[in-house]
Formats: sequence, C-alpha cells, structure tokens
Amino acid sequence: MNAPSIDILFQPFRIKTLSLKNRIVMAPMTRSFSPEGVPGKNVAAYYRRRAEADVGLILSEGTVIDRPAARNDPNVPFFHGKEALAGWRRVIDEVHAAGGKMGPQLWHVGAVASFQTEWVPDVPVESPSGLAAPGVPRGEIMSDEAIADTVAAYGRAAADAKRLGFDTFEIHGAHGYLIDQFFWSGTNLRKDRFGGATIKERARFAAGVLKEMRAAVGPEYPIILRVSQWKQQEYTARLAETPDAMADWLAPLVDAGADVLHCSQRRFWEPEFPEQDGENGLNFAGWAKKLTGAATISVGSVGLSGDFIDSFGGESSSPVGLDNLIRRLERNEFDLIAVGRALISDPRWVAKIRAGDTGNMADFSPAALGELF
Repeated sequence: MNAPSIDILFQPFRIKTLSLKNRIVMAPMTRSFSPEGVPGKNVAAYYRRRAEADVGLILSEGTVIDRPAARNDPNVPFFHGKEALAGWRRVIDEVHAAGGKMGPQLWHVGAVASFQTEWVPDVPVESPSGLAAPGVPRGEIMSDEAIADTVAAYGRAAADAKRLGFDTFEIHGAHGYLIDQFFWSGTNLRKDRFGGATIKERARFAAGVLKEMRAAVGPEYPIILRVSQWKQQEYTARLAETPDAMADWLAPLVDAGADVLHCSQRRFWEPEFPEQDGENGLNFAGWAKKLTGAATISVGSVGLSGDFIDSFGGESSSPVGLDNLIRRLERNEFDLIAVGRALISDPRWVAKIRAGDTGNMADFSPAALGELF
C-alpha cells in the first residue's frame, strides 16, 4: 500500500480571526527559562525559530495568571506584571516578524507540586478541596472570594493576550492542574455550586472562567481550551467513561466560549471508546469534535517512537512515520495536530517534514529539556 500524502498537513485552517497556513501546532511545553517569571530574548528567539520553520500555530509554555500561588516553579513565566508582559510582547513581535501565529497558554497549577524542583511558593497553595490528588491533602480550600478573584485573573490575562497582539490563547484545563482539579471527582469534594456528583456540575468553574475570558476579548477572538482524561497524579484517571458523559463535560464549555478543544492523550492513536467503535475508532479529539461540533486539536506522542511520560524517566525517542496521523486527518477526525517533544529537539521539524528530509530529523533526548535551542 502506498504511503498517504502529507499534503493534508499543509492545508490552511481558519477559525474566527485565526488563519493558519497548516495544521501543525507546537504544543505547550514547560521550559523553565524565565527567571523571576520574565521571558527574555532567549525565549523570544526560541519561539521565533519555530515560526521561521513553518509551525502553523505556536502555543507557549504554561504562563501563570495573577494569583499568588499559581505557579510551582520559580522559572516559569508570568502572564501579568509590566516586566513579564513586556517580555511577552517581544515574543509575539518576533513570531509575527517570522510569519508565525501564536497564543500563550494561561495556567494555574492549583495544588500540584513540580516534580522538577523543590521550590514552593511563599503563600499557601489553593485548590477546590485542599487536595493535590485523591486523599492527598495540600494547601487550602478555595473560598468563594478566592474563586471569584481567580476567575477575574483569567479575564485579565485574556485581555492582555489580545492587547499584546497574540492571535489566540489557550486555557490549561488538563493534566490535574487547577481547572482539572475542579473537573475531577477525586479532587473536587465541594458541596457548593462548584462541586457535585456529576462532571456537568463540576465543570461550572471552568464555564465561569470561559465566560469571563470571552467577555474580555469579544465574540470573534478564538479561545482554545486544553482538556485531558489522564492526570499526572493518576495516568489511568478518566473523567468521562461514556460518550454521554463526555458530552455533559465538554458541551457546556463550548457553549461558554471555547472555540477549539485541545484534547490531550498520552498516545493520539488510541481509541477513546473502543467498546463503541472498535480498535480503530475515534480518538479523544475525534469524539470531542463529534459530540460538541467544536474544532479540535489532537496531541500525544506525535512523530516519535516513545511515550512522552517515559521521557521524564530519561528515555529517548526517535522519529517515526506519520501514516496513522495523516489517515485520521483525511477522515476529518480532528482539525489540527499538536507536536511537542519533536519540536523541542528539532526546531525545523515541520520544514523537514514538508521537504521530505526525514532522514535528518533529530531524535528526542531528555537532555534537550535542559536548554533552549
């Protein structure tokens, strides 16, 4: 059988005011190269190199909103404050000068500690129920006032992203961080309007965040929301065991303002509900698109031989074929594909794919996490 054509990877895509030259997204990846929360010229150059090499949309590393305990690493960037925002203006200006499109990922880590540093904030961490994981107490239970202040901080970050000239932004609602801690029954034990027995009830906090951010940027500015079933605290966790439950979770978030759902899996090729449509069935992004009608981004170990979780244990990965990905795009399963580690190791990954220069693509090594290049 002939290998499928890569042409579909390089078809344009448009949603609202965001117009992309291809379907490839640089996934957000924490890099921790912004001392005191301020991204410098090295960060701007790092993203510019990817824009110069034809990445369709760049999503930044996680950038924290204006809450005292929003970060768990002293070197992740702020998305607030005069100096940090000036750094981000430099970043987007550099990306635009190279012909790229970009959005910041807006983040609050909740009660999750970093596995890369022992640093802790000098104020108590906060989460829905004072839990870092099911049965693991850490920090404070968020009050109504803290929740309202957090929602407002997300709104300010949205307004700043638009003001600085970013083409979109992504809300980090995945991987066991704050918004995901509200979704997850294991970390949301609240008895008020932000808790509940169902995922639809526990999604009210995220819906409130989306509505605040939508109000800050207007109806035509595109908003991306990253979601996941798995958590860093529990890789096998699932918020939605059935398509109906997934619709209850995601449809209200699209109604509240999410234009694109960025659906994170550990392995993008795995079916989300194989009992429904078999081993070659729709993946997470495919089901999210089918159930909500929203555009979706798929992600999860794209273009590399190893699971990204394994990379944190020191395992390297080498480039592999993209036939499965291309076939899924051709059947319109999802709209965009996000690439992570491959673009850390090789800023010209997209250009090499387009040129057929796969023999010169760089392997991923965990050592690549230790520098920006």
